[in-house]
Amino acid sequence: MDPVSVGILSILPPVIAVTLALITKEVFSSLLLGILSGTLIYTLKTDGNVLIDPFTNTIKVMGQKFDLNIVLFCSLLGALVYVIYLAGGAKAYGNFATTKIKNRRSALFSTSSLGVFLFIDDYFNCLTVGTVMRPITDKYRISRAKLAYIIDATAAPICIIAPISSWAAAVGSNLKSTNAFDSEFSAFVAAIPWNFYALLSILLVILVCAFNVDFGPMLKHEQQAIKNEAPEKMVNTENSDDSKVMGNGNMWDMILPMIALIFICVMAMLYLGGYYGDDPAYHTVGAAFGNTDSSLSLVLGSFGALVVAFFMMVSRRVLTLKQFMDGVLRGVQAMIPANMILTFAWTISGVTRDLLQAPEFISGIVQNDFALMGAILPAAVFIIAGFLSFSTGTAWGTFGILIPIMVMVAQAIAPDSHELLIITLSATLAGSVFGDHCSPISDTTVLSSAGSGCVHIDHVYTQLPYAILVAVCTFFGYIVAGLTKSLALSLGTSVVMLLATVIFLHLRQIRKNSKVVF
Repeated sequence: MDPVSVGILSILPPVIAVTLALITKEVFSSLLLGILSGTLIYTLKTDGNVLIDPFTNTIKVMGQKFDLNIVLFCSLLGALVYVIYLAGGAKAYGNFATTKIKNRRSALFSTSSLGVFLFIDDYFNCLTVGTVMRPITDKYRISRAKLAYIIDATAAPICIIAPISSWAAAVGSNLKSTNAFDSEFSAFVAAIPWNFYALLSILLVILVCAFNVDFGPMLKHEQQAIKNEAPEKMVNTENSDDSKVMGNGNMWDMILPMIALIFICVMAMLYLGGYYGDDPAYHTVGAAFGNTDSSLSLVLGSFGALVVAFFMMVSRRVLTLKQFMDGVLRGVQAMIPANMILTFAWTISGVTRDLLQAPEFISGIVQNDFALMGAILPAAVFIIAGFLSFSTGTAWGTFGILIPIMVMVAQAIAPDSHELLIITLSATLAGSVFGDHCSPISDTTVLSSAGSGCVHIDHVYTQLPYAILVAVCTFFGYIVAGLTKSLALSLGTSVVMLLATVIFLHLRQIRKNSKVVF
């Protein structure tokens, strides 16, 4: 299919998708209608059959943009997560942890540390950390609301800065469709230090665990939990019959497959990047990572980890062959929604960029001397992405929609500025995580509530002040980043603002005699 120039109509598909997503709170149909609107415009421009060609063109673009490696990785990762849970690896780790944790502060730090360790996937993070740590935090009278917050704040914020994770694979696939980077993996890694929301969220969790900084509705929940004056409302978190733990595995059934996943992914990236090849130009780690096929490496890593789990669990009869394969199937099924979002996001990007030539249109209307626009772009993108992600409840859908648009805008404003492109990309990812973090309809928000046994609306309200605090500090950091392009100044601004606010809140809490005694 030959591209056509349709002017302002080239940006109509993503506009329709974003608008419908905000109105309906449903991302699948919004993306699909956005795609069909684009192929309809293309059909009208090329005098095609308006009844048939929009659908056939949609299928053609979808086939061209479909990334089998990413879909395979997400599916295999879902399978690995499910069989580890099914074998009882997470439960065994929790039993082990109860023998090592001796006080309230160590319980909080253990919870956050486990959340950081399980960086592979946010769903796995939410459910596993909640299941493992809930009995321990209950023992030391840590409120379910705080447990839910720590789980949520170490789920998506960790995954979005982990180079080997389902989130990194999803971002990389969207970056690939823009054709703006020589290496999607290198671009993702370069964006990590600029992802202020994720970094500050993790910093705030550390401060909360160290100094027990409670404010807003969270303070009331913590006071009730410590004084044991009023038992918290709890929800039933028992497993349903079709998802209960079936094996009596030990904690190594969780740890070793995770280590295998990371090790095999890294080794595959080095091998495919030419580190062990004949060309000396790729005999350094940095050069090999820049030259590698990251999506294929992730597939090899997830498959290898699943093989490790198979031999560990089936050979020891922790799970029968049938139970293991049923777990694989259920894990793959759980990833179908994520794979659908990715496929639709790839397709709408292809329609907008390749068929309707949106980059050429944007380049024509945005002038290079608009310095102010470049200065405010990262902060503006952060707000837009946060609003869309909060409204739709999905970070994946948000950066799937916005990454192609924001990349085009950044390139049009400053075609020779790679720094602005990376900062804008980071702001898109940061805003997507912020909205997903505090949205009441986000999967991770719901799963954090379920995993911790906290009433969902309690988790939403108690977490919101913490998320907004980080978002405000992030916003000012991106303003400085847009003006200076300096990582030290912009990240330093955000960190200083967060530390100053936390110190103020901590001192105020002491004055009100609300400090938790460890």
